[in-house]
Amino acid sequence: MNTIPLVDVKAEYGHLIPRLEAAFRSVLDSGAFVRGPEFWAFQEEAADYLGVKRTVGVANGTDALVLALDALEIGPGDEVICPAFTFYATAESIARRGATPVFADVDAATLNLDADDVARKVTSRTRAIMPVHLFGRPLEIEPLLEHGVPVIEDSAQAFGAPGVAQKGTIATYSFYPTKNLFCLGDGGLVATNDEELAERVQVLAFHGSRDKTDFDFVGYNSRLDEVQAAMLRIFLPELAGWNEGRRAAAARYAELGLGELVELPHDEPGHIYHLFVCRSAERDAVRAALTEAGIASATYYTTPLHLQPALHFLGYEPGSLPVTEHVATENFSLPLWPGIPVETQERVVDVVRSAVGVASGV
Repeated sequence: MNTIPLVDVKAEYGHLIPRLEAAFRSVLDSGAFVRGPEFWAFQEEAADYLGVKRTVGVANGTDALVLALDALEIGPGDEVICPAFTFYATAESIARRGATPVFADVDAATLNLDADDVARKVTSRTRAIMPVHLFGRPLEIEPLLEHGVPVIEDSAQAFGAPGVAQKGTIATYSFYPTKNLFCLGDGGLVATNDEELAERVQVLAFHGSRDKTDFDFVGYNSRLDEVQAAMLRIFLPELAGWNEGRRAAAARYAELGLGELVELPHDEPGHIYHLFVCRSAERDAVRAALTEAGIASATYYTTPLHLQPALHFLGYEPGSLPVTEHVATENFSLPLWPGIPVETQERVVDVVRSAVGVASGV
């Protein structure tokens, strides 16, 4: 029996391999591997694609978050509100800067930050709000702007989603190989319409220097390397088609009747489905059946951030974020990528249907 992966990245870039090889050869021939022409060109092309004034290529998505916080001069004594239902890097970046992550609950339908709970968590020490466009679903930013503090959009899972990076103070991205826009290793990006903020990020990412002679800040060594920038310049024009392919695959799952068996992810026109995350009280039974059938699945954030051992010092107890904790027990993702074969999706749905029937005694 053939194994069905959760995502087939090579199916996306396979037809581009000759171009990728040529771009790699070009970088080798140039001898410029750091902050070369591919790096500067990608920053401009990414800014045009996102509709922002500036972007800064950095080493990875976590560095992008830390650099955004540093550029905003957020540190000890400051609070940053964020979700607990997300990857650890969101809160890790806040704690790394010496600031305090303050966790707000998520909306039960969208799984993005609950704006009402954010409002309840704002204090005089709140210096920023860091929402996550989770699983590729854009979050509505406007309600968060009403609090008068910077909004740092953690957009690691949402490159190309409409409206992302347009209204917040600054946005960050990851190019980890499973992301919608990916590179062939690690990479990240900071995007903003604030020229001064962008320049500060650029300098901080280069050891706090503009010229490697005078150092204005205690900075970082965090740069998107030339090879990855070259790969990203090839992938970027493909992204719109890839995202449409993801949306088509998500719609097909609904057409095949999957929504009669499990709770499907909340759809909206801008959702680009970085992951296809469903929910079911019978999650464990469904996943066991999928595994037996050779079909990959995954769960996310089963121990939410507010209950992680490294963050126990914050004092959160079980039950403090009820929606987050409930979603953590039910969520699981199914295979989805641009161009996933129809018969593959049919097979997935058939296995889920059998599993749900057995679990319910039908």
